Amino acid sequence: MNRHMWQRLLYSLAGVVVVAGVTYACKGFLDQPAQGTVNQSTLMNKVGVEGSLIATYRALDCEASSAGSWGCAASNWVWGGVTSNDAYKGSDLGDQNPVHSIETMQWGVGDADGYLNQKWAQVYEGVFRANATLRLLDAVVAASPNEIPAGDQAGIRGEATFLRAHYHFEAYRMWGHIPYYTEGDSLQAASGGYRKANDLTPDSILGLVIADLTTAASLLPDAARNGEKGRVTKWAALAYKGRVQVYRQDWAGAKATFDAVKAANVYALEPRFDKVWTADPAFRNGTETILAFQASAGDGEPSGWNSNWGERLNFPYSEANHFTCCGFNQPSFNLVNFYQVDAAGLPLALSSPAWNNPTPEAVPPPSDTSQVWRGQNFHAGIMRAVDPRLDWTVGRDGVPYKDWNLHARSWIRDASYSGPYSPKKNIHEQAYPSAEDNVGWVATQTNNIPIHIYRYADMLLLDAEAEVELGNLDAAQAIVNQIRARAGAVAQGCGADATVHAAYTTYCTGKTVMAEPMAAGLTVDSLQTGWAFYKVGQYVTPWSTLGAVYARDAVRAERRLELGMEGQRFFDLRRWGEAVADTAVNNYANTEKARIGYLAGVVGQYVVPKYDYYPIPSVQVELSKVNGQCMLQQNTGWGACQ
Repeated sequence: MNRHMWQRLLYSLAGVVVVAGVTYACKGFLDQPAQGTVNQSTLMNKVGVEGSLIATYRALDCEASSAGSWGCAASNWVWGGVTSNDAYKGSDLGDQNPVHSIETMQWGVGDADGYLNQKWAQVYEGVFRANATLRLLDAVVAASPNEIPAGDQAGIRGEATFLRAHYHFEAYRMWGHIPYYTEGDSLQAASGGYRKANDLTPDSILGLVIADLTTAASLLPDAARNGEKGRVTKWAALAYKGRVQVYRQDWAGAKATFDAVKAANVYALEPRFDKVWTADPAFRNGTETILAFQASAGDGEPSGWNSNWGERLNFPYSEANHFTCCGFNQPSFNLVNFYQVDAAGLPLALSSPAWNNPTPEAVPPPSDTSQVWRGQNFHAGIMRAVDPRLDWTVGRDGVPYKDWNLHARSWIRDASYSGPYSPKKNIHEQAYPSAEDNVGWVATQTNNIPIHIYRYADMLLLDAEAEVELGNLDAAQAIVNQIRARAGAVAQGCGADATVHAAYTTYCTGKTVMAEPMAAGLTVDSLQTGWAFYKVGQYVTPWSTLGAVYARDAVRAERRLELGMEGQRFFDLRRWGEAVADTAVNNYANTEKARIGYLAGVVGQYVVPKYDYYPIPSVQVELSKVNGQCMLQQNTGWGACQ
């Protein structure tokens, strides 16, 4: 979506506020038409409908609510990352205590409840905006049949229906038992208004999401309407439908849907992994993007709220680097170690119980320019080879931080609390200064990098899961090898920063590119740099020979490697079943407690059915009452409405 589309958001939001305000306005001198604003009558045209739709897209990420609105981040870093084994809360113990409570599985305490309410408010605001758009469209068409061309009517209806499905799916992944709203639901107090029961089964909810996505696909055009990238299309709706079918474990249905999307050839993997999360305008909404929040910088909004607002805490914390704030969502030791590979360049975790120790952080200080230490200790097994996606995902000491300078321990607020690593995917490159915002609080950590909610590599790996469950193991292997071939294209290079070149004079002399090509082999791509030995190999032995258990583990490992720090991990673990989630949460805490002391309190705490879903925010349960009876029933293990 272009900048002008976001600017139109201001009008639609104003309309929402005015219409809501009119309902409760005082009579008398205050009951006068507002000047320079919009209301229901001024929205009754094509511009008003389109503005309402843009407002629906805007709810994909946190809005201008407060500086504490991180629970509604489009990336789900709180709910899908910090609660998994991918990331720690970060910063220090005294900052954003609700996230600490969420990470340590204390979901029922008051401060965690507030974050849960942020997420609930965000997704249902999106649902209600989608339905408001559909009702407004119907009203405009009824009043002025020629106001909106038929093609645009179908496109608007399809986009709004898709977004309604997405927001409900987000709610499902959080709470399972949720109310499902359509544009036909009565808002009148006599019928309960917004107070709708959550008495449908989770499977029924998924059925409704799929139905909405099927409808959206039938209405949407093949290409983005008006040529504006960021709008959803028929293929986005079908790709998303396949995603939901996987959550429903409808493997045959998911495969058929994914096959149709792949046959259309509208999506493809980016040629290089570093171009998936990037500020490079040439790759914005590229071939891999299915759905992303369209962050915007320098668009005239005075506080930077249209930028990557929900993600803005997740930058290195130090006055010594460009970003200065705030050190949250720090990658875990467990995640970093998972990127280690064996001699064939395959995930070490698939073949060695010792994969989680030692850590790839066993490197000398950057001042060691001889490179002898690294070579000797790699061959001694002290420093292992790593998948190149590690250093596109995680900031590690002594390793170039994209095209900025070297990541250093001084960039970390409290390494004893949350480890030594920084997130990296969401960071804009130094080469694209226009990506960085120039207004608001700590503008250096706001940018316009689109926040991927669903991308093609994610879809392919879901497709591989479906193939495994259907017994098509070699087909799944081919899909995973496709992902791994792209991973082997480039690794983190020196860049042009003087600090990096001063630290690695032997290796970096004459090397100024941020992404360095890896040496291609028949089955293994590799690159020895000054700070790491990168390898990524192909699966050669047929999975049909190795069996379904191996194939399933390999696909799940690839999801972690490819989607690390993208807010998917905890939702993956839960849908893979109780045993997987228990191992990932309790066993993870048991091994990590020696590294991160506060995680000792998590050991043994993850139990089902209590942790099958997050608790519904208490304020929403209370507000759902009709004649003293709660319409929203709390999830198992989290109390009941009083």
